[in-house]
Amino acid sequence: MKKLDRSFYNRDTLIVARELLGKYIIHKTRGKKLIAKIVETEAYKGAIDKAAHSYQNKRTPRTQVMFGPPGHAYVYLIYGMYLCMNIVTEEVDKPCAVLLRAVEPIEGLDEMAQLRFNKPYEKLQKSQRINLTNGPGKLSMALNIRREENGIDLCKDKLFICEANTASNFQIGKGKRINIDYAEEAADYPWRFYIKDNPYLSVKE
Repeated sequence: MKKLDRSFYNRDTLIVARELLGKYIIHKTRGKKLIAKIVETEAYKGAIDKAAHSYQNKRTPRTQVMFGPPGHAYVYLIYGMYLCMNIVTEEVDKPCAVLLRAVEPIEGLDEMAQLRFNKPYEKLQKSQRINLTNGPGKLSMALNIRREENGIDLCKDKLFICEANTASNFQIGKGKRINIDYAEEAADYPWRFYIKDNPYLSVKE
């Protein structure tokens, strides 16, 4: 599979968020290779986006990675317990990112099941299989994405994103982003993108 290069991420965030759908995220961790297909994303447009951590170019120790080069991971904690993985986009000092909201497990399912539920994949109930990676905190846990991955270069060889081996046809839906009611008018921006009818979506359409 061909790894995405820096130029892929150094574009308008809405384009990147849409075109990440169907791509494969790969994490080499714990002696395993975990692979999942990206099926749902959300775009965050930095300085102009009241839902973004970097709204009005707010630069803090947490958001610093967003101001750096595109193609790096921005990993942060929510609710004091869940990690979310974002991908930094656009040029340096334009602090934009794409949140990975949901992925479909492809390879390393036993390892993902152990990380999420402490049991092998074959022992999971049907509901647990669907809930393996259908949310930003869930996918980070299943793919073993930790705070240590914050700032990692996605153009290197540990955590990265690739083109799919074969062309796949799917319909793309879009809608409002999730759980950002605080963001005033930005809460209504249709900046969430997803593969229609995929069973691993975080929100059923």
